[in-house]
Amino acid sequence: MKEGMEQLSAYQVAAVRMVAAGIVMLPWAIRQMRQIPRNKISYAVLSGVLGSFFPAFLFCLAETRIDSSLAGILNALTPISVVTIGVLFFKSKVMVMQVVGIVIGFIGLCLLFLTKGTIDFSYIGYSSLALLATVFYGLNVNMVNRYLHEVPSFHIATFAFVSLMIPSLIVLWFTGYFDLPLGNKDILMATGASALLGVGSTAIATVLFYMLLKKAGPIFSSLVTYAIPFVAIFWGLLAGETLTVLQIVCLGVILAGVYVARKR
Repeated sequence: MKEGMEQLSAYQVAAVRMVAAGIVMLPWAIRQMRQIPRNKISYAVLSGVLGSFFPAFLFCLAETRIDSSLAGILNALTPISVVTIGVLFFKSKVMVMQVVGIVIGFIGLCLLFLTKGTIDFSYIGYSSLALLATVFYGLNVNMVNRYLHEVPSFHIATFAFVSLMIPSLIVLWFTGYFDLPLGNKDILMATGASALLGVGSTAIATVLFYMLLKKAGPIFSSLVTYAIPFVAIFWGLLAGETLTVLQIVCLGVILAGVYVARKR
């Protein structure tokens, strides 16, 4: 995301991401369009808007001012949003141990990010954009669990992303993307990085997430945000970075939180 925004605006990065996800899903969407019940189509489109479209733009805008560490911490508030929205608006039943596990994992995540240095809280307004994105995530998870539980995960994702292509293309048009020197190497690299984000971190990841949601429920599936630092550390180790004892302890705290949240 950061690489894409070196040459493109935040709006353009998010829009390219959505268009790329839609293009990848288009062949399957054409085949599966009739397999989605008509009374579920509006929920599938709304799922794309709440779970991908708005959060993509909000996080891109937020990361023009806040650092990645703070964005990671805010993103980890997703499980808390899922629980809160589920209880308030969907009458979901939540066990005490689930809440305790979520809190433990979040504490471990915050401590892990703090081991990497100080976090800049200068731009509270931009931080609130990332926080709002987690609210949309929470709404989407509960909505899919309640109204789209019978619809195959792949069907939901394909229809949702294809329906978002047109508004995303409109955003690209009005932000002047098509007036850029698209043959320029830097622009191509930025577009490619944004498209790769759309294919891997949006299209494929969303399908896998919906599959997990249907099997494990909304709370445990939302805890996948706690896995982000594990992936980041793995890539860091491959790049030659070192792993400290304190970081290992923090990872242990996160795993303990997930274990407690899953314990019946």
